Amino acid sequence: MMEGTNREAYGAAADKLAEFSASADVAGISKVAEEILAVAGLLRREPRLRRALADPGRPGAERSELISSILTGKVGAETVGLVAALVSGRWSGPGALLDGTERLGVDALLAAADRGGELADVEDELFRFSQIVSGDPRLAGALGDSTTPVASRTELVTDLLKGKAKATTLSLAQLAVAGFGGRGFDSSLNRLVELAAAKRDRSVAHVTTAVPLTDAEEERLAARLAELYGRGVSLKVDVDPRIIGGMRVQVGADLYDGTVSRRLAEAKTALGK
Repeated sequence: MMEGTNREAYGAAADKLAEFSASADVAGISKVAEEILAVAGLLRREPRLRRALADPGRPGAERSELISSILTGKVGAETVGLVAALVSGRWSGPGALLDGTERLGVDALLAAADRGGELADVEDELFRFSQIVSGDPRLAGALGDSTTPVASRTELVTDLLKGKAKATTLSLAQLAVAGFGGRGFDSSLNRLVELAAAKRDRSVAHVTTAVPLTDAEEERLAARLAELYGRGVSLKVDVDPRIIGGMRVQVGADLYDGTVSRRLAEAKTALGK
């Protein structure tokens, strides 16, 4: 979640992106997304530039003019305008500006997927990829190892997903390797799944069960959660026999733990007193 100051700074650029996405085609939105993420890469590599663009002592117009002078001729006019709008806002610090630039690129990627009718597929592919990674300790270690160059880990993700997932899914997974929003790889993937769901006006419910749910059980659970939260809910179900029975459901910060393993742990604690 963005702090209030950063959220306000982000709002003008986000509105501008929404206006552009409403009339542009998939290729146009995708190109802008790629260019914005390239700008985020530039900011990541150039801390002095990042500090200058987030300096509250410099007027927003001056900061906007600075980034425009750097980008003009290197990226499209739409991208220049979007990043200039982003930079002109008041940010809490250089890191927040970098996070905001990455977020704008992600929102553009999701807008392109939405326009192309692929947003639900992207959401599911990201979640399935996160399950594959978490289920393979060696793979999880390789992708989450911050001592390994990002380029090497990005190449591994590309080898795993290219030709097997949507281009947007691949781009987002590559961003997760770099640490989207300063997060680790797993947290980055989870956050990207949430953003994809939010783009469809849905919440994400991470469900852990001891055995697979039937289609009817998934439908009933999704309907109950939708009623509870007042919006559609995407179920992301993980089967883990270690919980023995029952179910664990997490929606954002809300955790509902009705697993047998939890009840046994509580009973063990109570008996030990």
